[in-house]
Amino acid sequence: MLTVVVVVVSMAVVYFLASYLVPKVLVTLTKAAPAYKVSVANSRIIGEKILAKADGKDKNIVNVFVLDSADKGVPGRKVALTGIESIFPQGAVSDNEGKTSFSMTSIEEKQYKIQATVDGIQLPGTIKVTFRNE
Repeated sequence: MLTVVVVVVSMAVVYFLASYLVPKVLVTLTKAAPAYKVSVANSRIIGEKILAKADGKDKNIVNVFVLDSADKGVPGRKVALTGIESIFPQGAVSDNEGKTSFSMTSIEEKQYKIQATVDGIQLPGTIKVTFRNE
């Protein structure tokens, strides 16, 4: 009788380890490490909305994606845009996916060439945003 109890308790312990504890430990140990090294060549400046009215209210939206060499987002990097004065915010920090968003307005009908920097290093690409009253 004692042998049956020992076998049943042993099987319960093995079941607990196999179904609960081991998978939890494996998931914890195999989580992907966050990205920290920026790849200037892989990072992107992308227009979400690049045509707006030149009324000082309508906004163009530009996103910057700070990426590593495996195209993973790099969080916590300082990002800034240049090319027009009315950029909001003036500088931002990339989120957990490596994304920052900027908006800009103008009262002048004009096309602006926008450039991005990450931690003071200029990204190779640019984007044009247009303001007009048609």
